[in-house]
Amino acid sequence: MRQNLVRRAALVDAAIELLARDGARGLTFRAVDAEAGVPKGTASNYFANRDDLLNQAGARIYERLRPDEATMEAMRTGPATRARTAQLVREVVERVSAFGTGYLALLELRLEATRRPALRALLTARVSEDVENNVSAHLAAGLPGDADAVRMIYLAANWLVVERLTLPGVFSEQQAGDLVAELVERLLPGPPAPSDPGSL
Repeated sequence: MRQNLVRRAALVDAAIELLARDGARGLTFRAVDAEAGVPKGTASNYFANRDDLLNQAGARIYERLRPDEATMEAMRTGPATRARTAQLVREVVERVSAFGTGYLALLELRLEATRRPALRALLTARVSEDVENNVSAHLAAGLPGDADAVRMIYLAANWLVVERLTLPGVFSEQQAGDLVAELVERLLPGPPAPSDPGSL
């Protein structure tokens, strides 16, 4: 059966909103139809089963979270300093937090993945690819720090997003920005000290 790709995307986006608002238990084909404003029975024509819908929601979240080319170009061309790295991390936290429903839905999918091997495999592949893309982009841009430092920043930034979306009163926006700067300062090497002209 031929399917409308725009409608499929709208159904998956509706599923993401439902996951964020009502959790995985609230994700039914009927609820997706209502959220998307389409006739009853539409979602069941687009997805083989609930697992298929969950898998596609996971893929769509990562598609929407992927930075655009302008963002990637700014990373490649900026100064290779700790201050610039801290700025980039803050921008990532802000960009991901701006798609709050997507990130909350992703947390729901991660919980579901503990019970669904196919979803676990999908998310494992996606997250692994995301981590390695972050590492590769960081190193290619000549920013300070090695691969392990980038992975540690990735983990810390992700938990900061969780805090901002679930318990926003724990850290103010100012505190969160300051913590990112301090994290980068502590993890990444600073510029080399100037050499002493009197030393051999």
